[in-house]
Amino acid sequence: MKSQYFLLVNPRAGDSSPTADELADAARERGIETRVLARGDDPAAAARDSRADVLGMAGGDGSLGAVAQVAIERDLGFVCVPFGTRNHFARDVGLDRDDPFAALAAFGSGREVRVDAARVGDRIFLNNVSLGVYAGLVHRRERHRRRREALARMRALLAVARHRHRLHAYVNGEPTVARVLLVGNNRYDLSFFTLGVRERLDEGELHLFAAAGLLPTTWDEESASTFTIELPQAHVRAAADGEPIVLETPIELESLPGALRLFLPPQSSTDDEPRGGTMHDQPKPTEEEQEQVHEGRQQEEEAMRYPEHQDPDVQRERAHEEGDA
Repeated sequence: MKSQYFLLVNPRAGDSSPTADELADAARERGIETRVLARGDDPAAAARDSRADVLGMAGGDGSLGAVAQVAIERDLGFVCVPFGTRNHFARDVGLDRDDPFAALAAFGSGREVRVDAARVGDRIFLNNVSLGVYAGLVHRRERHRRRREALARMRALLAVARHRHRLHAYVNGEPTVARVLLVGNNRYDLSFFTLGVRERLDEGELHLFAAAGLLPTTWDEESASTFTIELPQAHVRAAADGEPIVLETPIELESLPGALRLFLPPQSSTDDEPRGGTMHDQPKPTEEEQEQVHEGRQQEEEAMRYPEHQDPDVQRERAHEEGDA
């Protein structure tokens, strides 16, 4: 028998309040066919096995894109149930991130809006794709998670940043040197360590942000419907909606205007708190961590003043030029 509504629940997302079983029970009481994912289950495969008209995903940002991709391919309705740590997409569409039960009202009595999605290679993303420092952090975090080691997130970010590796890329044919490249599905407000709110999700544009400094205090920005990022290597580590991935180069990114039929509760809430989230689930820096950041900025300023402290890329380039001379 065909069910009109189908919800997948990722039990490993969020803080277990409510639990996955509690959320699943509440969904079933509403007549929603519900499946709690077991470890190793592929949410996209589970969504493709369903014959429902409306697909839903209860999880964090990393879980949403896979099910949204199936909804886009079949032109089905999609319901986002915030059940992760940061829930940037849920925030930006006006859901109450602290109340996943309220989001269930989008099944049945919900209102439909069209929002943009974006594609990188053959993968759909709803928020952003990043290369460089933040992508390195996400991969580093995933390795430590698999090893079951406790890792201070801000310390990890600082450790990655201090590697001082630069991306030497061509973006739509223009040379770009940056330590961070971030491509957003629509425009973010960005500041140091903070990935802010998107005021619109129907602009039909990608926004590329590049930060060349040791830490991302300033950003260069450009927008386009598509971006091609060329890099010297054949593969590059990246992060899509906070999940570690590896991309083949050149990297092709494309905006998909109005591609997602998003169903929202009849009255979505808007938070009184500032609508913004920390970059890739990074917490607000402590005073001690801010002091470390300040020291990092001082090191960068010294590197600019004193040649012997310049970044390894500059030193290699200088050595190469001297060798040619």
